[in-house]
Order: sequence, then C-alpha cells, then structure tokens
Amino acid sequence: MAITQQHRIGSGFGPRSTVDEVVDGVDLTGKTVLVTGGYSGLGKEATVALAHAGAHVVVPARRVETARKALCDIENTEVAELDLADLDSVRAFSERFLDTGRTIDVLIANAGVMAYPRLHVGPGWEAHFAINHLGHFALVNRLRPALARSGARVVAVASSGHFLSDIRWTDLHFSRDYDTWRAYGQSKTANALFATHLDAIGAATGVHAYSVHPGSILTPLQRNIARADQIAQGWIGSDGSPAKGFKTPAQGAATAV
Repeated sequence: MAITQQHRIGSGFGPRSTVDEVVDGVDLTGKTVLVTGGYSGLGKEATVALAHAGAHVVVPARRVETARKALCDIENTEVAELDLADLDSVRAFSERFLDTGRTIDVLIANAGVMAYPRLHVGPGWEAHFAINHLGHFALVNRLRPALARSGARVVAVASSGHFLSDIRWTDLHFSRDYDTWRAYGQSKTANALFATHLDAIGAATGVHAYSVHPGSILTPLQRNIARADQIAQGWIGSDGSPAKGFKTPAQGAATAV
C-alpha cells in the first residue's frame, strides 16, 4: 500500500490557532451548516464560531433539551432531534430537513463517543462503529439531495485513534474479544475512509469531503474514562490540568472549521 506523506497546505494557521481566528473576516451569511453534536465540546465551539460568522447552524441532537439550553443565547442556531445510533431517527430527521427544501453548504460530522464499555445498539451493532460511523454514513447519504452543488463540504472529525485498528472485516461488531480502544479506533478509521471515498465520488456533484484529526483535547468525550486512567495515560496531571501539548477546545475546533 502506498503511503502519502503529510505536507503543509499553506493555510496560514497552526496547531494553536483558535476557531475565532479561523473565521475572522469570513462572512458566512446565507450559508447553512449542519454540525452533529454541535452543543458540547468541539462541536459547540464550532457552532458558536460559525453562527457568529453569519451562518445558520443546524444542530441535530440526541439530548434535545440539553442542546437547546447550551445554545439558547446563540443566534442563528436551531436544534432538531437525531439519535445517530437509531437509523429510524436518522431517516426521520433527514426527511424533515429535506421537506424544508433547504440546501446544506457544510456538514460537520462531529458527534461521537469514546471508551464505551461493551455495548451493542440497533440490530447488534457495536456502539462506537454505529454512532461514530454508521449513523453519519446514513445521515450524509440521506441528505445528499440537499448538499449544495456549488461546493458543499462534508467534514468528518476523525482522530489519530485510527492507528489503533484497521477495519475488522471478519468481526466488525466485536462479537468476541471486545476492546474499547480497538473499537474506537476502528470507528475512526471508518470515518477517514468514508471521507476519502465520498470526496472521490462527490466531485462530479460539487461535494468535497475531508477527515481531520483535531488534536488532543479534554472535552466531555472523555467522560467514560476514569480520572485515574487519564492520569495513567499521561493526559492530565494529578491536579487535573491538561498535559503539555494538549489543545484547548477552541484550538481543537479550529481544525474542522
């Protein structure tokens, strides 16, 4: 397999750039952006910055009232019910959105889970794979009629966690030998592969897709990881402060935005 080396793209930004610096001077008036999980952690940072830049931001959320409370003071946002672990919910949300006749200029597949204990959802799907990948895969495909032909962008928030596991083609849903980090890693590999293929087949209809690694950031994503384990991993010090090299949420969200 050929390896493509990373290279700088000349964006003018670096690992410490914040989301506000990225949108500074950018006018997104008239644009519609959809951010899954856009009411917590990196997603909220992205939602707020994009809304302040003039975009109308749609935030699908499993915890609707929590999302509305988190975004109640942010103009240009709307919250709608969506559970990525439930394909009926994905279908219902997509149909409601398509019925509005609106166009989506940017879709940021940001929502996700990490370090779940062994859990299967829907028809027996492993939770990381179902929520992080399959739910977003179904959502983007159902919303494709709404993606702007003038250059819609789909951004999958992946992770360097993809190094932890390739796709387990013979046992996608860990019917045996469950390992939380391999399960998470497989879902992140799937995010990257999905964006790569969508970009290849979407160009003819104006769709461009990207997968991004936002960096190491402490957010509610780590809520299932015990404090002692985070210290043991070297993520935080004994006083709870982030390890050297960790980004702030505003810096992490800058990558996707």
